[in-house]
Amino acid sequence: MIDAHIHLDQYSDKKLRTNIPLWQELGIKHVIAVSTNLASAYRTLELKVAYPHFVKACIGFHPEFAQPTSKEIDEMKQLIKIERTKLTAIGEIGLPHYEANHVAKMPFYIQLLDELLATAKEYQLPVALHAVHDKAATALSILQKNDIQQAHFHWFKGPKDVLSDIIQCGYYVSITPEICYLERDQKLVQHVPLHQLLIETDGLGNMTTYFIINKQHLYFYSRS
Repeated sequence: MIDAHIHLDQYSDKKLRTNIPLWQELGIKHVIAVSTNLASAYRTLELKVAYPHFVKACIGFHPEFAQPTSKEIDEMKQLIKIERTKLTAIGEIGLPHYEANHVAKMPFYIQLLDELLATAKEYQLPVALHAVHDKAATALSILQKNDIQQAHFHWFKGPKDVLSDIIQCGYYVSITPEICYLERDQKLVQHVPLHQLLIETDGLGNMTTYFIINKQHLYFYSRS
């Protein structure tokens, strides 16, 4: 099993020394560790070095965090170039939705997403996307414009018609523990082919979630 999207950098070294062996014991072979900003990117790369066979590193700017400066964007692009061999994907990148002023920020993040997708294409890297609700359609159009072949819409929350377009493009969609209690997610997952369905924890807070897939049944085991 693979946790397709986790903020591993938010865990302390002490917690990781305890958790990683436990996760491996429970069948987690790899985690896709995403980043939120420059500091997070450097930390994620450190974890890749510390756990080279377990951590799959991704670096990028999360659109719900502080807006990066042009200097930070340039440094991130340079970091992608230098550390290309350590990277599995660029992410988490995408479009803001939850911030009160996300509408005003949208032009900036559309431009940033465009730039980072061009970088992903240059270095032949997949992308991990934060594009929820009505932002999914916009992100999808930017992916298609940049001719991106591999993309993961993490924690997908979007309209059924957009999901159909994402599936048609061959992109991946992931579900989280919310499927245990949200009817929205339970209905949504029925429209995702198994070979395009990923599972993730998002790795937030102190909750560790373990996944077991057994044919068409998905079970979530959670432990504080």
